Amino acid sequence: MEMFRKLITFDEAQQVIQRHFKPKPLGVEEIPLLEANDRVLAEDITATLDIPPFNRSTVDGYAVKAEDTFGAEENKPIKLKVCGTVNVGEPPKIKVTWGTAAEIVTGAPIPEGADVVLMVEHTVRKNDVVYVYNAVAKDENVMKAGADIQKGETVLKTGQQLYSREIGVLAALGLAKVRVYAVPRVAVFSTGAEIVEPGGKLPRGKIYDINAYSLSTAVLESGGKPLYLGVFPDDMAKLQETLKHALASADMVITSGGVSVGPKDVMPQTLNSLGKPGVIVCGIATKPGKPTTVALIDGKPVFSLPGHPTSALLIFHLLVRPIIQSMAGRKVENTLKVKVFTAMRMFPAKGRRTFIMVKLKRDKLNRLIAEPVPVGLSGAITTLAKADGFVEIAESQQFIDAEEEITVNLFRKV
Repeated sequence: MEMFRKLITFDEAQQVIQRHFKPKPLGVEEIPLLEANDRVLAEDITATLDIPPFNRSTVDGYAVKAEDTFGAEENKPIKLKVCGTVNVGEPPKIKVTWGTAAEIVTGAPIPEGADVVLMVEHTVRKNDVVYVYNAVAKDENVMKAGADIQKGETVLKTGQQLYSREIGVLAALGLAKVRVYAVPRVAVFSTGAEIVEPGGKLPRGKIYDINAYSLSTAVLESGGKPLYLGVFPDDMAKLQETLKHALASADMVITSGGVSVGPKDVMPQTLNSLGKPGVIVCGIATKPGKPTTVALIDGKPVFSLPGHPTSALLIFHLLVRPIIQSMAGRKVENTLKVKVFTAMRMFPAKGRRTFIMVKLKRDKLNRLIAEPVPVGLSGAITTLAKADGFVEIAESQQFIDAEEEITVNLFRKV
């Protein structure tokens, strides 16, 4: 079978994938609140109580009736009798009546009859008498029940990612568990006789497995759970066995290597032997990423990415990341973009959508300048490590000129 007889465009590849596979959340699970960081909420959260649940003091001082302070002046204080103390964490046992004041601390509930709290700094106490030196308005230094969250209010929405602040809100509502979308499981493995796993001695003629580690981390960053399966030879029988195991244990499979046109590149034939419809994309007119192969086996996608680490991670970023985000219930994040000027002329590969890795720097005029990162030889990982983003050049475009203003797609904020 001759591979890559007719490459499809990058846009066509996206359309084919979308036609065959429509990613959606895989299910819902209830988990403890302390395990919910970076998970995606699967339900609207409606407050079942007011927060705070009672009127509370925001200062240390005295709870009184506001009208009792009217007319108080610096040289003409009003005297109020202390009727008791209100402590934090317990309901008030006293009632404030005309001419009385209740000692209170920050966070304690406002006792019945009081509608304002005098700051202790604005009073002088002698035995059981408090001298008030200035008038205060009703509700001053009082946080009303429901001032933060009102009962019946929708405080968090389905699809929100949960971090420290959102989990704090859930805890404030008394929730110990929360319903979130299931995390998609993504099996990851590498192929090739020259690949060995990191951790041991490196035999002559071998290289350590880069892709499975960088791709597994990329899966985590996208909201998935990577299942690292290891390194396997380009042997059809062994690959069949490995892929069957991967498809049985995961919701998606990502492989790297074994998809070019050499005699050892058996991945496309192996995928076609496992189920329908099999391979749906076999070669894309892009540089890098030309040998990318995509299959669908009984409803589960398999992305077989090139062995070149830069190519594998770039194609993951462009094609795989949005699908994992959708399966995890996350919003598909648009790539951050920035307008820059080119440091030199850039040429695409003829007839192919070309992605050129660039590093950004400032020139003497404080303009952002994009400078291509040397691609290096096949297998170079440093290209992507050094790059801040990439420039996309359309199939029909001849070149990008030096000093031209262009858009760079960022890998991260700069």
